[in-house]
Amino acid sequence: MLRLILINSFLLIPFRDKNFSWYLRIWGLIIGGFISFFFFFSPLCCEKIVRRFINIDGLRSLLISLTWWISFLILLASQKRVKIQKNKVGSFSFLICFLNIVLIITFFSANIIWFYIFFEVRLVPTLALILGWGYQPERLQAGMYIILYTITASLPLLLLILFLSNFFCSSSILFVNISQIFYFETTLWMKNVLFLVAVGAFLVKLPIFSVHLWLPKAHVEAPVAGSIILAGILLKLGGYGIFRIIQFFVITAQTKDFILAFRLWGGVITRIICFRQVDLKSLIAYSSIGHIRIMVAGVFSFSSWGWGGGLSIILAHGLCSSALFCLANITYEKRHTRNIILRKGFLLLLPSLALWWFFFCVINIAAPPSMNLLGELLVIPRIIINNLFLFIPFIFMRFLAAVFRLFLYTVIQHGGSPKTLFPFSNFNSLGCLTLFLHWIPLNLLVLKSEMISLWF
Repeated sequence: MLRLILINSFLLIPFRDKNFSWYLRIWGLIIGGFISFFFFFSPLCCEKIVRRFINIDGLRSLLISLTWWISFLILLASQKRVKIQKNKVGSFSFLICFLNIVLIITFFSANIIWFYIFFEVRLVPTLALILGWGYQPERLQAGMYIILYTITASLPLLLLILFLSNFFCSSSILFVNISQIFYFETTLWMKNVLFLVAVGAFLVKLPIFSVHLWLPKAHVEAPVAGSIILAGILLKLGGYGIFRIIQFFVITAQTKDFILAFRLWGGVITRIICFRQVDLKSLIAYSSIGHIRIMVAGVFSFSSWGWGGGLSIILAHGLCSSALFCLANITYEKRHTRNIILRKGFLLLLPSLALWWFFFCVINIAAPPSMNLLGELLVIPRIIINNLFLFIPFIFMRFLAAVFRLFLYTVIQHGGSPKTLFPFSNFNSLGCLTLFLHWIPLNLLVLKSEMISLWF
C-alpha cells in the first residue's frame, strides 16, 4: 500500500514542463499498475506479516489493479483531445492522478467512516473533468444531476454509519457487524428500511433502474476521460460497497426475490430503451445499466458462486464499457457527430476500426473466452436455484442485449457513408494500442479465474 501511495504522491508534484509531466505520469501509472498486480497476487501477500500491516484481500487487490490500469488508459485515450490540442495538459493529468490516489485509499480503508469520506471525495475530480473538458454546453446540468442523485442517497447512509459506529463502539469494516442489530426486538419493516438505507447509496452509484437518469446525462456531456472513469472505475465503487455491506445483513426470501425481480425486469426495460437512442454514447450508457443488472442479481443471490460471478462481471464491464467509449470517441473525432445514422459505412472506410467494434460488441454479449462469459456462467445457476421464474426476465434481457449489439454494429459499420461529411484520416496506432490494452486483460484473466474467489 505504501509503495503505491508514494508513487502516486510523486506523480502529483507539479512540473513546469507540461510534456514532461504528461509522459512521467503515464509511465508512473504503468509502473504502479504492474507493482499492484505482482504484489497483490504474489504468494508473499498471503503471509501474516503483510496482512498485519495492510488490509488487503482478493476483492480489493483486483479493483486496485483495475484502477491503475484504467487510469493509465485514460491518459492514453485522451492524448489527442488534451495533449495534442494543448487543452490544460498539466491540470488534466493532475486530476487523473489525484482521482487515482483517492480511489486507492478508498479501497484500502478499513475504517467505514474514512471509506465513506473518500467514497464521496471522488466526486470532486469527476465533476472537474466534466466541467473543464466536456463537449456540450449542458455539462453543468449533468454535474448537478450527479450531485443531487448521489448526495441524496448518501446522506441516509452517513447517518446509519454514525449510529452504528456509536452503537457498537467501533467503526471498523471488519468489526462492525450490522447483523447484530437484528438480535434486538426490531420489526420486519425496520429491518428492510435499514437494509435499503445501507445498500441504496451504492445502488444509485451503480446505478440501478429508476435512479439511473444521471448516468446517460453525465456520459453524453463528459469527455472520453470522464466516460472511461464513470464506466471503468466509479461504478465499481458501488459494487464494492455492496459486496462489503450486504454480507452483514439477514433479509427474508420475499425481500430478496422482490429485489432480484425488480433488477432483472429493470434490465429488460433498459435494453428496450437502447433501441430508441440515436446518440451513440447514450446508447452505450443505457447498455451499461442493463449489463450491471446481472452483477446485482449475482450479489443478491447470497452465494459464493453469485459473488464470484458478480466480481467477474464487474471487471469485464470496467474494461469492455471503457473500450466502447474509446471507440465512440474515435468515431466522433472522425465524423464530429454522435448520431448513429450519420456514422454509417465504417466497414468500407476503416476495416480495422470495424474489427475492434466487432470484438468488443461480442465480448459485451458474453462471447468466449471473455470474463463476461465466466461471470454469467456462475450467476445463471444461482438465479435458477433462487427462483425459476426469475430466469424468464434474464432470458429476455440477454436476448435483447444480443439483438441491440448486432443492431449497433450493423448500423455503424454497414451501408454507405453520407456524402455531406468531410473525409478523415486513417486509424492511428495510438488508438489501436489503447483498444488492444483493453482487449488483452478481458480475455487473458480467464486463464487465472481463481482470482475472483480469493476474498471469500
